[in-house]
Amino acid sequence: MHKVKNIRDNPETFNLSMQKRGVEYCAQDILILDSKLKESTIKIQKLQEKRNILAKDNSHLDKSSKEYAQFVKQGQRLKQDSNYLAKKNLHATQELRQKLLNIPNLLDDDIPKGITEDDNKVIREVGKKNILNFKPKHHLEIGEKLGMIDIKSSARISGSRFVFLSNSLARLERALANFMLDMHVNEYGYLEIVPPALVSEETMLKVGQLPKFSADSFQTTDGYRLIPTAEVPLVALVSEQILLEEKLPIRFTAYTPCFRSEAGSAGRDTKGIFRLHQFSKVELVSIVTPEESAHELERTVAIAEKLLQKLKIPYRVSLLCGGDTGFCARKTYDLEVWLPAEKRYREISSCSNCGDFQSIRMGSRYKSLVDGKNYHPHTLNGSALAIGRTMIAIMENYQNADGSVTIPDALRSYMDNKEVIKKGSSRNNS
Repeated sequence: MHKVKNIRDNPETFNLSMQKRGVEYCAQDILILDSKLKESTIKIQKLQEKRNILAKDNSHLDKSSKEYAQFVKQGQRLKQDSNYLAKKNLHATQELRQKLLNIPNLLDDDIPKGITEDDNKVIREVGKKNILNFKPKHHLEIGEKLGMIDIKSSARISGSRFVFLSNSLARLERALANFMLDMHVNEYGYLEIVPPALVSEETMLKVGQLPKFSADSFQTTDGYRLIPTAEVPLVALVSEQILLEEKLPIRFTAYTPCFRSEAGSAGRDTKGIFRLHQFSKVELVSIVTPEESAHELERTVAIAEKLLQKLKIPYRVSLLCGGDTGFCARKTYDLEVWLPAEKRYREISSCSNCGDFQSIRMGSRYKSLVDGKNYHPHTLNGSALAIGRTMIAIMENYQNADGSVTIPDALRSYMDNKEVIKKGSSRNNS
């Protein structure tokens, strides 16, 4: 969330950033509302001062005198005027807060201009695109012929955009989660967390998911929200906390189910398991000082890349343009894997630096070692990786002409050292 002072001090920066995002927010609109709020606050204070002076000047009056009755009436009028202004003040305060809650983060200076993903800037491509010597099959066809992806049953039981995985593909999901978590914890020092999959609406508001993305999340009948990503509970762990700078950076990782209604994606990626209402993901979250956040973003991206390099899946890294950068982020890199059946790159991870945007909303601070003052830390998050999309990448890039799928070397120790997934294969006879 933005502080009005920051907008007041840098209105041109605010306006340019909103223009780059392609959204209609203007610093002047915020500042006019803030100015009216300050004016009404001053008027309320002056009325209270008048009431105090009036009470002091008339404290000697006899309560049965006409003068006292006039004093009471005058005091009542001042109180009514004060209450009226207080109600207007409250309304203006709520209006200003609501506006600020709906305004996206400012963008870094190096974010490219553009509105859609077509305007994103490709930074690098890693690995050669797999050119198979047979016509590549779509992951859904591969999974259904293996008898390990069941869309029909999930549609009958849960509706569209759900899936049943079984046998070796179910095992592959578990293997990927363990492979990713082991690397994050053992090689990069993240603290593994098992967070709640249900959070309060207040928590969703604090981390920036509400009110902007209300339609994209699932809500229970008693006010909980299913998490759209583990970022929500992990970032919220430091909400309303004063951290010690010597304890930073704080790094969390978690493997969780994620739930999204995909309200704005009707008709997109309906074939297969690329875009589901429920999916699994391993998330990385960092809490750092402002001076370290730019480096931490590059570190997070490098960790997500390392997973793909170990799996030997071709990918590219793109810097998102203003219009494609998420609400809370000031800078985002997408990792996109090559899918032979689609003959294009598809997103598998987003790594974002949110600056102090979330920590301001959450009331999170850290005590500086330099001057002892409290400052807002920067928060970062990254998918490392989305499990289902990683499975898609493996199935399509490691598919064989006979319909089987070769298991990447990096995962074989998690799959009982089996080399291939084939029809009818199981833990005992793959």
